[in-house]
Amino acid sequence: MAASARPPAGTADRGHVSASVSPAPAATPSSRSPAPQKPLRTAAAPVDVVVVGDSLSTGYGTSASTAWPVLLQKASRTSNQPLNVLDAAQNGSGYVATGDGGGTFLSEVQGSVTRTARVVVFFGSENDMGTDPGSLRPAAAAALALAKAKAPEASIVVVGPPSYTDSPEPERVRVRDEIQAAARGAGAVFVDPIQDHWISGEANELIGPDGDHPSVAGQQYLQTMMQSIVLANLPPGTGPGHTRTVD
Repeated sequence: MAASARPPAGTADRGHVSASVSPAPAATPSSRSPAPQKPLRTAAAPVDVVVVGDSLSTGYGTSASTAWPVLLQKASRTSNQPLNVLDAAQNGSGYVATGDGGGTFLSEVQGSVTRTARVVVFFGSENDMGTDPGSLRPAAAAALALAKAKAPEASIVVVGPPSYTDSPEPERVRVRDEIQAAARGAGAVFVDPIQDHWISGEANELIGPDGDHPSVAGQQYLQTMMQSIVLANLPPGTGPGHTRTVD
């Protein structure tokens, strides 16, 4: 019986396929993406506000911590527009009337308003009731002019004396009219709490036991009213549309 022939060396048996195994590609170091940077957030630049006023703005009858200017600053911290509020108001003061420290609205402006102010608010004053009828308008005009000179980029907002009834005394109305005329002459914004019926009909809740000064609820009421007024009168170039970058 003949011996079976073996295939020549180096060849594969017919019917068998030799698998050609390619070497595994060399591992390459993984390129890790850099950690994403923490995005910077933006916040509206704080706006400096100065309040010139009387005891309706000092917290008299409650406490200084509940005065509407203080509440205004606190409330603004959680809003789209933070405010730095300087409360220069003095008990008993007015445009003509001198307060407990001997000051008037004019001296309050002198001691508090600077070029960084963007809104200057004059609030009141019923303390000018009974003063010389010919002195109020010029005194108001002088205070407004000084505020504008010291803060030329600021909006000037003048809030007249409020009345807690719809039948204010004639002298209160006279004071309101004189202040309004001075505000118009100075190109300032005038807000009329008498005409707008601030507190009228709600005095039992919003005015304290002395019948004159706001209660805690009354200060909160004034803060809400004044926040809307201040934000509505921010000068061009300020406000939520103008931001600063913070980490």
